[in-house]
Amino acid sequence: MSPSNPLSRPQPSKKAFTFIDLIDLADNFSLSSVSPNDTLVPFYLAPSRSSPVIGLLRPSIVAKLREEHESTQRHGGPAAWHFSSPFSTPDLFVSFASPTFTPAQRTAIMKNLCERWRDTGFQPNIIGPSKWRDELYPIYRDPFGAAYVKWDGWETRGEENWAFDMERSACALFGVVTYGVHMTVYREAVEGESEGVKIWVPTRAKTKPTWPGYLDNTVAGGITSGMSMFESIVKEAMEEASIEESIVRKYAKSVGGVSYFFMTSQGWLQPEVEYVYDLKIPAGVEFEPKPSDGEVECFELLSLDEVTSRMHAGLFKPNCAIVIIDFMIRHGHVTPDNEPDYMSILTRLHGRFEYDRWGMCSL
Repeated sequence: MSPSNPLSRPQPSKKAFTFIDLIDLADNFSLSSVSPNDTLVPFYLAPSRSSPVIGLLRPSIVAKLREEHESTQRHGGPAAWHFSSPFSTPDLFVSFASPTFTPAQRTAIMKNLCERWRDTGFQPNIIGPSKWRDELYPIYRDPFGAAYVKWDGWETRGEENWAFDMERSACALFGVVTYGVHMTVYREAVEGESEGVKIWVPTRAKTKPTWPGYLDNTVAGGITSGMSMFESIVKEAMEEASIEESIVRKYAKSVGGVSYFFMTSQGWLQPEVEYVYDLKIPAGVEFEPKPSDGEVECFELLSLDEVTSRMHAGLFKPNCAIVIIDFMIRHGHVTPDNEPDYMSILTRLHGRFEYDRWGMCSL
């Protein structure tokens, strides 16, 4: 099995993955690992280093944006992009051309750009027609600030932090932070059982564009622009697992989050935040998640020992494995007494992507 290849079919690994190994699969990038020949370029919101830095660009993307800029200039169109220097100098950064662009204007610029790249075959393995999600993700001025949430379709919360929206599949090309929700549905031991906690574990469909056939969290999905975290988990629970809205609203609990800096096998950066929920099935409640939207093959109710065994075999999608590790810590199954890497695990689950260094990448 090759865990770094999202298109491979999972097979039990000959190596027993430790919990730190599993975290390494999801949190596999640091700025210190960047090759001198592949310098990252900061992506700023406006043409000033005092503006927020919102992403990290590889040189190939900077070159493509410069090509777009020069084509626009030749045709007399309005500039969308600013480059702090004409060449790949150490102080190079890229931003939107105008500091007065509104979120709606930036969203329109990104929409036109990403659709053009899709239709002209640029990076087809990332944003080609077969990879296109037609789903907008929010991009923030401060990736750790307030989320942009719509209320009643017009009033917003976190609007001041909202920078723009962009196509989900293109986010990795710009190295921006993305957000999702993960929920573990579990039950404790019932009378007459000796196995203790059991978790509902889905197998991802073979047709999934990423990580087909791997094991997943009970419910998981990205947060589309304008939707709150809790409403996202309600939506995903119904779509992926046929879990009734009333059950999620009554029993799902927000229990924290995990964050990690993932680099794909092609070298694209995907810093991600996952908001984490637990749903404990009360005794006497009849419950069984069922596949609904074609993204899941089946669900299994597995003991925590069996879940751990499959994690050690490398059968879980990496970011889902770390959500389960977080679950095991919170519920007292992984402790400082039984896990020698406890503190390393604990701190790695809540990274900040070295965000304070992003603006200095090309300096």
